[in-house]
Amino acid sequence: MTVVMSKPVRKLIRRPLVAISLTLLFVLIVGSVLAPWVATHAYDLQDIEARLQPASAEHWMGTDSLGRDLYSRIVYGARMSLSVGIMTALLSITLGTLVGALAGYRGGIIDTVLMRIVDLFTIFPSVLTAILLTVVLGRGLSGILIALVLTSWVLHARLVRNLVLKAKSLPYVEAARAVGLSGFPIVFRHILPNLMGPMLVSLTYQIPNNIMAESFLSFIGLGLQPPLSSWGILANEGFRAMKSYPHLTIYPGLALFVTLTALQILGDSLQEGLDPHARKLI
Repeated sequence: MTVVMSKPVRKLIRRPLVAISLTLLFVLIVGSVLAPWVATHAYDLQDIEARLQPASAEHWMGTDSLGRDLYSRIVYGARMSLSVGIMTALLSITLGTLVGALAGYRGGIIDTVLMRIVDLFTIFPSVLTAILLTVVLGRGLSGILIALVLTSWVLHARLVRNLVLKAKSLPYVEAARAVGLSGFPIVFRHILPNLMGPMLVSLTYQIPNNIMAESFLSFIGLGLQPPLSSWGILANEGFRAMKSYPHLTIYPGLALFVTLTALQILGDSLQEGLDPHARKLI
């Protein structure tokens, strides 16, 4: 399967938009990891005399209301926003995979109970559920991580359940049963490895969704709290003075837009490469 999938994926990577998206994501990730060396100032260094300055040679994107360098805060904000998006996506997909695989393979009463739990989580809009959870769990990094994981695992659980239901009747699963394997050894050794393509596509879509959710929660004051810096926090701070000092909102918003667009293009590309019947224009 790996050899069959690799050719269309490599072909898609050569497309200009896909190559540009991968390059931008690589730069963002490397820049966030090397934030102490990439940033020109400390992200929390205040200089009241330099407050609300426009872009200059010293401050490439200007300064905020406390005189902090906006470029440095965006660099550190990338570290926090990307970390939250990737961590919550990985945790939610792990949880969704375990629940979906158990429900799909076991079936019966286990499937019914687990799917009713999934239905319970999908009754309310995910944003409202995340807001409620952050209020209950407390604002901050741990609260937002738990809230985003608990509101984003259900779609992946449904996906894995449906894929496992289809895979149970395939010849390679019957062959595994014939040699004496049963239960989760079949699921983890044979079924899930053959579902890595759809799961990877789901991951590339889940990351931007969680980045956007974190940004929204931070924007309304329920996410990460100062002195931590994320793109949502920066957009919140800039929104108050958007008319007089638009650079406070434009630069964080642009960073968020570029990241989400690049991830969306990458997800669409992987879906097209792994599923030839789901063609999308890129």
